[in-house]
Amino acid sequence: MAASAACLFPSVFSSALRRRSEASAAAGSDQNPRLSSSSTRRFAVSTEQVSSSAATAAPFPPSRPVSFLENGRSDEKCGEKASGDQSSSTPFMEDVELESGRERLRRFFDEAKDLTRADGGPPRWFSPLECGSRLEKSPLLLYLPGIDGTGAGLTLQYKQLGKMFDIWCLHIPVMDRTSFLDLVKLVERTIKAEAYRSPDRPIYLVGESLGGCLALAVAARNPDIDLLLILANPATSFDKSQIQPLLPLLELMPQQLQLSYPFILSLMAGDPSRTFKASTAKGLPPQQTVGELSKDFLAIPSYKSVLADILPKGTLLWKLQMFKSAWAYTNSRIHAVKAQTLLLISGKDKLLPSQAEGARLDDALQRSDLRKFDDSGHFLFLEDGFDLVTIIKGVSFYRRGKGLDYVSDYVPPTPAEYKKHYESNRWFDEITAPVMLSTLEDGRIVRGLDGIPSEGPVLYVGYHMLLGLEVVPLVVRFVSQKNILLRGIAHPMIFQKYGKGQTPEPGFYDTFRMMGAVPVSGTNLFKLLSSKSHVLLYPGGMREALHRKGEEYKLFWPEQSEFIRMAARFGAKIVPFGTVGEDDFGEVFFDYDDQMKIPYFRDQIRQMTEEFAKVRANSTGEVANQDVHLPWILPKIPGRFYYCFGKPIETAGRKQELRDREKSHELYLQVKSEVERCMAYLREKRESDPYRSIFSRLMYQATRGSTSEIPTFKL
Repeated sequence: MAASAACLFPSVFSSALRRRSEASAAAGSDQNPRLSSSSTRRFAVSTEQVSSSAATAAPFPPSRPVSFLENGRSDEKCGEKASGDQSSSTPFMEDVELESGRERLRRFFDEAKDLTRADGGPPRWFSPLECGSRLEKSPLLLYLPGIDGTGAGLTLQYKQLGKMFDIWCLHIPVMDRTSFLDLVKLVERTIKAEAYRSPDRPIYLVGESLGGCLALAVAARNPDIDLLLILANPATSFDKSQIQPLLPLLELMPQQLQLSYPFILSLMAGDPSRTFKASTAKGLPPQQTVGELSKDFLAIPSYKSVLADILPKGTLLWKLQMFKSAWAYTNSRIHAVKAQTLLLISGKDKLLPSQAEGARLDDALQRSDLRKFDDSGHFLFLEDGFDLVTIIKGVSFYRRGKGLDYVSDYVPPTPAEYKKHYESNRWFDEITAPVMLSTLEDGRIVRGLDGIPSEGPVLYVGYHMLLGLEVVPLVVRFVSQKNILLRGIAHPMIFQKYGKGQTPEPGFYDTFRMMGAVPVSGTNLFKLLSSKSHVLLYPGGMREALHRKGEEYKLFWPEQSEFIRMAARFGAKIVPFGTVGEDDFGEVFFDYDDQMKIPYFRDQIRQMTEEFAKVRANSTGEVANQDVHLPWILPKIPGRFYYCFGKPIETAGRKQELRDREKSHELYLQVKSEVERCMAYLREKRESDPYRSIFSRLMYQATRGSTSEIPTFKL
């Protein structure tokens, strides 16, 4: 997947690539002796360079800062750009394997060594060319490094990020002494030029540790530029670091800096227990796992010489002093940051008090989301199994325009991402043992999803069980049996930030967003159907999913035929379906009516309802009552979930007919009646299912194997 490479020789680029025409010639010439195959690297380099003396005076080049990058990162180097549409044969993005164990540290130090070889000159941008095909109009991502300054911190993330972003990394040469403020101005000139060149695209600043301060400072100085910040353990809490009191001693006795190399290496290696968990999760035998960990441990000291080259005594002292100025400068301007920010905070950061700082920044920043990684250390991007792209998808933090478009900006999961989320919910799928039934064209009901249309657009309209328990098994079966990714129309609260002390925890809904859920709106339904998607819709919404005592299997649909004419506009098939089984898993015993009688719960409900956007605020009747609350449920011995999909209803060719309100309402009532019929059928037939009880299912699997399909009632 790696493309052909450009080479990195800073001493050459400072003169040979000073002008755009000269750079283009150097990139395209096969006769350039300095670009021989024996010395090629996987980087393209920017002409945007700054020295501490010229930082404020040197104007940004009028053309793109890296003419070499224009050739190097184009389709010839990085593969053809991928369109936003996915192949009809698979709902997934292509998988990219993540390095683990000692391989991840080896990759980082190899890249860092390449970047610092023949080093010299002022800071500059480089672009790694290990990307595959990028999505159209991919936004620019600027990586701002931490204490190492090499710009290689995203080495393990290149291939994943390269599918979604145009990546530039800031490289600060070892002997460079550019001040923090001059680095701010360098990044500032870059974003201003890019914002002028592509005013409709956002710019991502990914800052790690010291780079996090740099990103915040740039954002504070440029509130009118469309920036998105991703900050990994930002060093805004350096005043509380355990290193801060030692700085005066280190300044007086610089030879003591040598003692810091083992400490920094231990930070990069991360928590050994996390590596052990990652190894065992892959199914490796204990003996092999221990052997791999031993090799990792023995390999770490060999990196000390490379680290000493990256951070010699003088440079390390300079960087530690820069931490002080970065902390002071950035914290004085936090209030001015308007950029949307994603905070990635480690629970075992031994360099900075990141947990407390993450909470402080989350409160101080105007638009922020926070994700915690309890078992991770300071160098988050080098952690075993850490995937920045997966996190960006889960937070819905990826956009290619001025505003987030949940349809066109959506990036499907990779098979590995889907498998990870499936494994985390596998226990629920096994407990519910779903029975999926569908209806063929001739009206026969069969087990499985053979009656489901393969081509979109398709609109699946059904009953929302208590707490939406049916959604996860439903999505899983559609992927595993039909290779179809359902795009769910969901309540806006899934996409909003929760306040302190509120449940669920940050990240609770990341899986829903990862798997393609979009906020309920006519616009989003229009876009999904126009893109020929398979769309999951629950007209009863929250009122059905959070129903009262004794209201199981009762539909609460609005009076208006909201979705019929939209489906007809695109000739979408409508598949009504019913689900039953919630009464085999729990019973509501403390519902909305009960909670509203108690002042504490009543105030909590009103606060939550006011905070989160209401759906159908102008509607009347039962469906309009969608106050946010959580019914208390008395669990039962698990039974089984049953799904029945009715015969698909064609709307193709009926666009004009269904513009008539009466005609569309007739079809609306037909769909509703079919959902009720499916549910009645399931409630009757499940009585004859010999494997409705979990005990009978466990006995069946004990005698026939855990992977065997469990039978059900006769059709």
